[in-house]
Amino acid sequence: MKFTVIGGTGLIGSQVVQKLNAAGHQASPAAPSTGVDLITGQGLDQALEGAEVVINLANSPTFDDASLDFFRTSMTNLLAAGERAGVRHQVILSIVGVDHVPQLDYYRAKTLQEELLRQGPTPYSIVRATQFFEFMDAVLSWTSDDKTVRLPATRIQPMASADVVDAVVEVATGDPLQGIHEVAGPDVFALDELGRVTLAAQKDDRPVVTDDRAGMFAVVTGDVLIAGPHAHLAPTHYRDWVQRAR
Repeated sequence: MKFTVIGGTGLIGSQVVQKLNAAGHQASPAAPSTGVDLITGQGLDQALEGAEVVINLANSPTFDDASLDFFRTSMTNLLAAGERAGVRHQVILSIVGVDHVPQLDYYRAKTLQEELLRQGPTPYSIVRATQFFEFMDAVLSWTSDDKTVRLPATRIQPMASADVVDAVVEVATGDPLQGIHEVAGPDVFALDELGRVTLAAQKDDRPVVTDDRAGMFAVVTGDVLIAGPHAHLAPTHYRDWVQRAR
């Protein structure tokens, strides 16, 4: 099969391209570095020429309300180009619980992206994943200084990017779902607890102070970021991964 992977040079996209090609498919990355601009549409028609499946892994450059315009414009342009090219399956990567956190601009933007895909002209699949292990360092940096890390006790169920890749490839090589495939890590953590696990693995002796007003995830309440009962649970455990990573 022939695939175009939008955002195919990023953390997830580069692994998806590699895995598809290793399996004997023809997968090409499309990104600004390859001459594709989702906002202006430049290079899109050429990138989608002959593609049977489009996997959209492009991300907004910001997490603020500008992300709404990014996903509105990029999804509209991509769906139109896909229809012109005769694409048979559009796949996007989204977030578990994305439609339950309207307080976050970025989550509202991803919800809009999902809605545009559902209303579009092409059969589709949505892969909703939980937070990536690889983003934990960034999460720690948002609310830390030389002495202390402050994190809320928000419950999350993180997963390895390699397991996200497996889920995206599985869905993209199958028939369109016309719905959502949900994937998550095998373990649930409070975010402050996950911070302590991470710092211990890094031999960082700063304490983690539980602060339910700290950082992006402070507005999230309850279990909205926890996968549902029918989600596929990935095999990689965070404690194992973080020890190998460090």
